[in-house]
Amino acid sequence: MGTLTADFGGIVPPLSTPMTEDFEIDTRSLQRLIEFQLEAGVHGLFVLGSTGEVAFLTDRQRATVLEVAVRTVAGQVPVIAGTIDMTTARVVEHAKTAERAGVDALVVTAPFYTRIGQAEILEHFRSVHDAVAIPLLAYDIPVAVHSKIEASTLLRMVQEKLVSGLKDSSGDEANFRGLILAKQNIHSDFLIFTGSELLVDAALMVGANGAVPGLGNIDPSGYVRLYQAAQAGDWQAARKEQERLYRFFNIVSVGLTRMGAGSSAMGAFKTALQLRGIIETNVVGRPMIRLNNEEVERVRQALITAQLL
Repeated sequence: MGTLTADFGGIVPPLSTPMTEDFEIDTRSLQRLIEFQLEAGVHGLFVLGSTGEVAFLTDRQRATVLEVAVRTVAGQVPVIAGTIDMTTARVVEHAKTAERAGVDALVVTAPFYTRIGQAEILEHFRSVHDAVAIPLLAYDIPVAVHSKIEASTLLRMVQEKLVSGLKDSSGDEANFRGLILAKQNIHSDFLIFTGSELLVDAALMVGANGAVPGLGNIDPSGYVRLYQAAQAGDWQAARKEQERLYRFFNIVSVGLTRMGAGSSAMGAFKTALQLRGIIETNVVGRPMIRLNNEEVERVRQALITAQLL
């Protein structure tokens, strides 16, 4: 098993979940994707997140992803698992399953669907923390769960030692920087990761521990190079790599005239992985819509421009 230490950092891609034509987990493709990531030198892997289409998977399918990930990684880097669900009771069940599977840490969002406030979010994290013996990372993604983990709530969780880190996908860059300053003020070992594909260089410059970029599925080497440049203090090289990745990220919009943003982005990621020969299909979870031939060709051209094909 990998170790999630206080100095853990780097590039931790949130893995896509390859599917077969009948919407089951494509375990062979998942193993190839994991091996591709490890060969690129990523520092950890996050399974069952938003990019992994966790909301579209059954409990049985989630368990399959966990088993394949832990077995394939075999302790080379930490494996972090999402436990995303609507209520505390269900999140606790997912957390216990992931812990038994042998993951190194868990990612927990605020509960959703029900109307909650910061007090309920705090109780939620206390309950999940008490149910398992491995670290928790808070996942702030209000666009998906419709509740923001406010800075005061997060710092309270840090003080109570409920969480060991944060994956910030809130899009609130000012709040993100404020949390890094707060971490410095309280001398905490709390880990802070950006979920943005587009501002990794900036996040690292202000003190983030690393990034969890969905685009890292397709170009993990690019993000590793960016991180290495930042670690070396070569901010010009980091900026250059980030700008290339920024332009490549436009693939997420290939289907927007025909489908929602989720279908377009997840479909583009999987199509790019299929075109690179890493996974077998670009099937996305139902009811998302699959890319058509014209959209696939646009992804192909983007890969060529990004020197990935």
